[in-house]
Amino acid sequence: MKVGPFRAMRLILRRELSLSFRRPDQLLQPLMFFLIVTTLFPLALSPELSLLRDMAPGVLWVAALLSSLLSIDSLFKGDADDGTLEQLALSGHSLSVIVIAKTIAHWLVSGAALVAMSPLVATALGIPAGAFATMMFSLALGTLTLSWLGAIGAGLTVGLRRGSVLLSLIVLPLAMPLLIFGASATDRAIGGQSPAGALYFLAALCVFTSTLAPLAASVALRITLE
Repeated sequence: MKVGPFRAMRLILRRELSLSFRRPDQLLQPLMFFLIVTTLFPLALSPELSLLRDMAPGVLWVAALLSSLLSIDSLFKGDADDGTLEQLALSGHSLSVIVIAKTIAHWLVSGAALVAMSPLVATALGIPAGAFATMMFSLALGTLTLSWLGAIGAGLTVGLRRGSVLLSLIVLPLAMPLLIFGASATDRAIGGQSPAGALYFLAALCVFTSTLAPLAASVALRITLE
């Protein structure tokens, strides 16, 4: 009996989360990279609090974007290698359903985890507690947008043997607005100014990519499967 698209999405999402927790090394790798990079800067630079606060938004966002990129390459590759992706495509459901479920699962185990860890590294970088809410909200929007962009890049490179390098070249230029406005929102929150403008832009990017990415990634996957 064929299940509906929303139930199929829930089943794929549950499967992806179960597989992620069965591979703790892949789950912890982005988090450890994020933690190590952000904690190395206070050790390498002057411990002066004002200097750390000035550099904290850029350091935090660069580390978050690079950490999220570490796991994007495996978004479709594992299923493509063992034939699971072909079976999902033959299930009768749209490839967009598969893309949405796998991308949300990727964000939950990477982006959401980075957001949850961000107050810890923010404390090490001297970010005041009053800026935590803005920082976490902007990181949530930015990492979710990056997951959607990564889905497009992963769909384009899933059939390539060394697609991870090409994937980075595709996604990183597209992620530059996230870095600029995300760091700006955090910096303005630290300075006691309103970050509304930067947050609105991040939200608009998130809505745009969440609309476009499932269609673009499903077309790329269909070309690869054919």
